[in-house]
This record gives sequence, structure tokens and C-alpha cells, in this order.
Amino acid sequence: MAAKTGRSARACLEGVRVLDMTQVVAGPFCTIMLANLGAEVVKLEPLGRGDELRWIGFYKGRSGHEDYFNANNYSKKSIALNLKDPAQREIGHALAQQADVFVENFAPGTAQRLGMGWDELHALNPRLTYCSISGFGQSGPYSGRRAMDPVIQAISGVMSVTGTSDGTPLMIGSPLADVISGMFAAYAIVGALHAVTADGCGRHIDLSMQAAMIATMGPRMGEALQAGISPKPLGNQNPMRVPSDVYFTRDRVPIFVMVQNDRLWLPFCRAVGKHEWISDPRFIDNVTRVKNRALINHLVTARFAELESTGAIEALEREAVPFARVYNYVEALADPQVKHRAMVHEVDHPASGRIRVVGPPWIISDNEVELSSPPTLGQHTIDVLENWLGWDAERSARFKAQLDAAEPAP
Repeated sequence: MAAKTGRSARACLEGVRVLDMTQVVAGPFCTIMLANLGAEVVKLEPLGRGDELRWIGFYKGRSGHEDYFNANNYSKKSIALNLKDPAQREIGHALAQQADVFVENFAPGTAQRLGMGWDELHALNPRLTYCSISGFGQSGPYSGRRAMDPVIQAISGVMSVTGTSDGTPLMIGSPLADVISGMFAAYAIVGALHAVTADGCGRHIDLSMQAAMIATMGPRMGEALQAGISPKPLGNQNPMRVPSDVYFTRDRVPIFVMVQNDRLWLPFCRAVGKHEWISDPRFIDNVTRVKNRALINHLVTARFAELESTGAIEALEREAVPFARVYNYVEALADPQVKHRAMVHEVDHPASGRIRVVGPPWIISDNEVELSSPPTLGQHTIDVLENWLGWDAERSARFKAQLDAAEPAP
């Protein structure tokens, strides 16, 4: 997990306590990033049912295993409370007083109705960094709208450039709006924590998924910002570079190739065994190749259909042309580079046995973090009450027994 340098290793966020009242993807992805940096993350879940993702996404042969939940909730603890009960809400307040960070991703106004809003918790703990993640923000004309990942992909514009020019707009095949929102939230939280060390004052972070997705558009937003022009969908092609697409080999293996600039045109031609293309005036530079996009794609598609995938991959690698075989998810996890970076970890789950999770993408020297199992609902209630609130064993056990007796059916 960490590169060794001889110094005593410690986690970057060691000692930071995070009270996590999030569910589904955006919020849990934010807090898993903090957990992966060593923060102690306690999920405060609704009694009886818990995080909604515990009950979504079962597939054949895995019914009863919380696979979707486990992906973004390992290395966390779980305490289950009914915050509509005044006595249990007081416990929620007490936990917030011991926390450094509080994260919620309810619809605006919900946390306040549960007695866990920014005003309430800031009054109890002025140093608390409080993060609200929502679809459209805590204020504005859309603040009351429900939002899910595809809704944000649509309204942010990313769906308009995904797909082909002759088809309907398509969503990206993974919840990137959720994930990107979680990443930006974690980034803002770490910045706010740094500010607390300087002035002792907690901040309220209002993170909008819509704003987060728009912030990731990069150069594709350049035309819209400066000229009011919206780019069109080109499938797997690049509007500024040709060839840049997915091509199928003779054995039907899809390979994505991008000739990023003129310096790569000659190596690409060598890799595919088409030296005559090097001096062809129709392909002489990238500007000309873009003008002749249809012709080049026709020729390159035909050429790849003549090549076996093994030889094509070896040649592209030898010539240092940007390329990748198009993997499915299972193939992506089995890639040797992914294995080299030890991204897939095995942990023991109390209900599901040995499970696999994707760990953090970074390698930080002297950042020592061990991944642990995703929690079952309420698994750490006693531990949290004793270690965060200082309850003795008898009191915490008595309270846990009361919870178990009153726990509603999911």
C-alpha cells in the first residue's frame, strides 16, 4: 500500500474522524477516499434498512450479498440509529461533536429535518467540516429536484457528446457523475481540514453533482465557452485527431488507437505495415487527415481486419503508438499492470466470506493503510459508542439490546 523509506509510516489522515451519513454512490465514494487515506469513517445508517445500496444490485448466485454496497464501503464502521427518536438523535449529536468531518448526501433540507443540519452541528462543534453533496446544490431553481447519475450526465452536456452522430445521446456505462462528485467532495474536505488547523473554524461545503460534472469537461468545453459552439458526438473518434478510433482485428479483437500528433504518424504506419501512407499527400499532416477522416478510417479499418491481434498489439507497443485493447470489466481487473499496482484486494467479510474490492489508485510513500471489510449494518455500534463517546461496556451493551429489540424490518 505504501512505498517504504525507512521512516515510521503513518496514514495521511490518521486521527481524523469522519461521521458518514451518505448512501448509494456519490457520498460513499467521497468517504471511501478519506478512509483510503487513513481516516476513521463511521457510517451512521438508518436503523433497520441502512444504506439503500445494501438492497440493490443482487445478481444470480449472489442474492443476500451486498456486492454493490461493499465496493464503496470497505474500511468503514457502521452504527445504526433511528434519528427520528429524540434520544437517538442526541447520540447522533454527540458523535458529531467528536467528529472532524460530517458528510451527507440527502436531498436539501433532509439533514435539517433529522436534526443533523449544518446550523445544528456547527453550533455543537465549531471545528466541524460539514459536506453536503446533492444533485444541484443547496439553493437555486433546481435544488429540490431529484438527481441520479444519468440525470446529471444529461443536464451537464456529457450525454450530448456520447454516442454517434446518427444515434441518440448515450450515457456513459459507469456512474462517473457520482464518482466525480465524490472525488471533488473529498478534495474540498481535505482543503477545509487544512484551513481548520489555521483558524479553528469549520466550513460548510456545498457540492453540486451538476457543477462537478461540468467542471470535468476540459477542452471539449473550449468551443462552447469561447464561441458558443456545441461539439457533436463522434462515437469513439476524436474531433481533433485522425486516426483515433476502435478497430477490429481479423480475430475480432477491438483495439483503440490514437495517433495523437504528426510525430506518431510514421510509427503508426510502420506498426500496421503501410509505409506508402507515410508520404501520401492526403495524410501528410493531422489537419489534412482530419479533412480526410472518412477515407482514413475506411483504410485503417480494412487494414486492421487483415491483422491478427497478437501481432498488431506487439507492433503498436514496439512503435510506442498510444493504444489499448478494449477490455470488459473482468479483463480490466486481470490486467498485469493492475496486478502490479496491487489494486484488487481481498478482505474477509463477516457474511459473504472472502471478497475482492478495488483499493485506492495512488501509491503514497509512508502512507500506511490496511483495507478492512465492509461493515454489516450496525456492526460497530458498541465499538463506536465506547471509543467515540466513552460509554462503558454495560451501558453500550444495554443500548444495543434496546436497538435490536426495536429494529424495524427492512
